[in-house]
Parts: sequence; structure tokens; C-alpha cells
Amino acid sequence: MGVEWADLAGSDLIVVGILVAVALAPYVSAVRGETSLALATVLSLMLVTFVQFAHSVMTGVPIHFAWMIDLFGIKPHLMGDPLESYRMVSAAWLHADWVHVLGNILVIALVGVPLEQRLGGRRWMAVYFLGFVGGNAAWILSHPESSAPAIGASGAAFGLLGAYMACWPEDKIEFPLLFFIRAWPVWLIVFIRLGLEVWQMYSLQAGTAGESNIAHMAHAGGFFVAYLLARPIARGAPSSLDSPQESATGPARAEAIRAQAKESMGSLDDDPWAAVEKPLQGGAARILRRLREEGDELETRRAWLEELSEHTICPVCDGEMITEIRGENCRLRCALVGSHVKWP
Repeated sequence: MGVEWADLAGSDLIVVGILVAVALAPYVSAVRGETSLALATVLSLMLVTFVQFAHSVMTGVPIHFAWMIDLFGIKPHLMGDPLESYRMVSAAWLHADWVHVLGNILVIALVGVPLEQRLGGRRWMAVYFLGFVGGNAAWILSHPESSAPAIGASGAAFGLLGAYMACWPEDKIEFPLLFFIRAWPVWLIVFIRLGLEVWQMYSLQAGTAGESNIAHMAHAGGFFVAYLLARPIARGAPSSLDSPQESATGPARAEAIRAQAKESMGSLDDDPWAAVEKPLQGGAARILRRLREEGDELETRRAWLEELSEHTICPVCDGEMITEIRGENCRLRCALVGSHVKWP
């Protein structure tokens, strides 16, 4: 039957809470600081593995025999139950040992970071999600009766390769390949990595390779799902499809990011003071008028919003108004309770 939620002791539930916290914390930090989600993923996977390792040391139970593997790994024979669907996500954050996780984060870091520069953070996360979900789905469909838990971010790592191959196959990435570390084209990295997976799957199927505890089908599933869906996801990304590699970090990318920021600027037609029947008067009203007249450019909008923050108070609590900068965009918010005002 395996481990069930009802079997967990109070201390086990604390470990579950710690696992969730350390998995999410790097993403919260990355979103707030507008830093790399690919690197946040690397840190998240390492922190979760550290908790697994610490739990293994304290209990004396090897990582791959711990109850968390049984509870959070993919078990195909259970996946018909909607209550077990959480495993589709949780399995991608657990690993059998440090070699397992380091092999995945190597790909996520070396391939994921330049791909994120191409796609942007949100699209990158969509591709990463497709990779591990596609890989898990492929494993479930190919081993529907299996009760052995499958874990790891390998499907997601191969998904990143699939997305990169679909969109920018000529990009060169610093990657360890053929016993050398140098800038290889994406198509060559994919040719060798995916070729090895296909060869290993064929060897297992033909009965010439013995047994394996590696979910090769999950690797292939993650790759092909991301490969097939990457181009629709990449439309509107900072780098245009099939553009040369220089556009990922050069002036073209900067212009694309700026254009995206302008598109996400909020409307100035309504304001929070008029909404609660406390319209601005005097100098504040004049600044608001100038903001509406000239605030169609990022720099001028920011300048007038900073000016307005010095002449207004929160219409809800009369607290101080401050400016909040997110990337290229600027908005006003209440310094005491952020949910009172976030405008525009």
C-alpha cells in the first residue's frame, strides 16, 4: 500500500511544511527581486534535496527509502485518483541522491539561464512546467500498473532542451559534452543527449541492457511535449523566434523588454482618490493632470508618479504614498497597507 497521509506523525508534517517552504522561498525572492527564475529553480531543488539529506541523516534511512519519496513520487497505478494529482508537481522536486539532483541542475542552470533570457521568466516557467508534467504523463502512460515511485526534475530539464531546440537551435551554450566544456550549438547538445536516451530505451526494450531505475520515457516525454508547445509559448517573448543569439542580450532584447513594459502600463483614466469620492485638489490635481497628459512614456510616467507621491496621501487610511518600481514599470502604493492602493 505504501505510505499514506494518515500514517504521518506530527514531526513528519513539520518536515512536509519545511519542504514546501524551502521549495517556494527562492521563487518568492526571485519574483520580488525580479531575478532569474531559472536560478531560483536551481536553488529550490538544492534546498529540497538538502532537507531530504538532513532527514536521512537524522533518521538513518537512505534518501531513496524515505517516506517522502513514497508519498510525493509518481505512482502510475494511483494516478487515476484526482486526490493523487499533486504528485505530478511534487515528484519533480525530489531526487534519489546528490548525483541525481546535480545532474539535473547542471542542465537547468546551463541551458535554463540563456533560455530564460530568450523567453522571459513567465514563459520559461511555463516551459519548465510542461517539461515535468509531460515527462510524468509519459511515464504514467507507459507504465500504468507500476507502483514504484518515480521522482526527479529530469523531464523538466529535457523539456528545456526541447524548447530551446524548437525555437533557437543555432544558439551556442557553454556545456560539458564529449568530455569537453565549450560553447556547443543547441542542436548538437540535443542530438547527443536525446540520442543517448533513445539508444538506452532501445537497449532496455531489446533486453540487452539489463534492468534500469532511470525513467528514460519521462525524459523523452518532457522533451517532446516542450518541443511541440514551445513556439506558441515563445510568441511575444523578448527574443523573436529564430532570431540570432546576439538578440538575446543585445539592443534588440532591451527594446523588446521596453515594449513589453509599455504594454503592461496600467490605465490612468481612473484614480483611487476619485473612486472613493476624495478627488485631488490644488497642486496634487495639477500633477495628476500632467501625469495623464505626459505619462505615456516610461520615464515621464515614473517622474510624475514620484512627484504625485509627495503631494498625496492614501485615500483609505491617510497613510504615506510611495512609488514601487518593478522592472521598467512604476506605480503608487500605500506605504502602510499595500492592498489599499496599487495604482495604476
